[in-house]
Amino acid sequence: MSQLARFRFAGGTAVVTGAASGIGEQLAYGLARRGCGVVLVDRDGERLAAVAGRVRGVPVRTYVADLAEVGGLGELVARVVAENPGITLLVNNAGVALGGTFDQVNAEEFDWVMDVNFRAPVALTRLFLPTLLAAPGGHVVNVSSLFGLIGPPGQTAYSASKFALRGFSESLRHELVDRGVGVTCVHPGGVRTRIAETARVGSGVDEVEAAQGKESFAKLLTYPADKAAERILAGVEKRKGRVLIAWTAVVPDILARLFPTSYLAVLNRLGPTGREAVRDAARRAASRNTAA
Repeated sequence: MSQLARFRFAGGTAVVTGAASGIGEQLAYGLARRGCGVVLVDRDGERLAAVAGRVRGVPVRTYVADLAEVGGLGELVARVVAENPGITLLVNNAGVALGGTFDQVNAEEFDWVMDVNFRAPVALTRLFLPTLLAAPGGHVVNVSSLFGLIGPPGQTAYSASKFALRGFSESLRHELVDRGVGVTCVHPGGVRTRIAETARVGSGVDEVEAAQGKESFAKLLTYPADKAAERILAGVEKRKGRVLIAWTAVVPDILARLFPTSYLAVLNRLGPTGREAVRDAARRAASRNTAA
């Protein structure tokens, strides 16, 4: 297997989906600081325009699109490629969340999550791949999730989409490395974004349960989005195949490897003191990994 050279941001152009807030917004600023032009895609045109207005020093274009409309992505990509020469990086960051157990979520709701979180990244990768292969050194980033490492109850649709994106990324990485294109799969844990605010709940979830679920989910989102973006870009530069963000991703990953069928029970049995000890160990490991 070939060893890819470090990714060069300067002078290239990056396409970032879900760029109107959160990690996508911060990636836009981080890419601009590295001299990389940005093509920003999101369904929220007003927020997207505000982000574009804050990007400095590099070319920036915006495209308003709903990635749930997978059938329309061909037209979108054709426009992007025609209007933005030199695309070297694709960041499939856009994602949606849906709370509810499998029997509380109907087929249409489940498919909506799969369309945005999995089918759209696959379609965009397929459509942009000829451009990325045309010049050596291209790269693809797929933002999975903590729930692409573990599958907790109440997240059947979301976990299914994020595990699928993880598997796609790992296989794609092995396919493309000898062709000069790198692939990074990102697993954020508890990053402070708008995903809890914009999450939907299954049609079978009652209002009280839905409100409690959103509140609990929001409390987990504490890691700053700008730090997450920097971790991602550092991983891209080094051509890392996988980037875990925050101890809330590192700890579950460790437990899922050690206890693949009982990690949730183990985590619960650890109690606050045990979880604190594991968290500190994970933080030290992540710190060493970042410095390497």
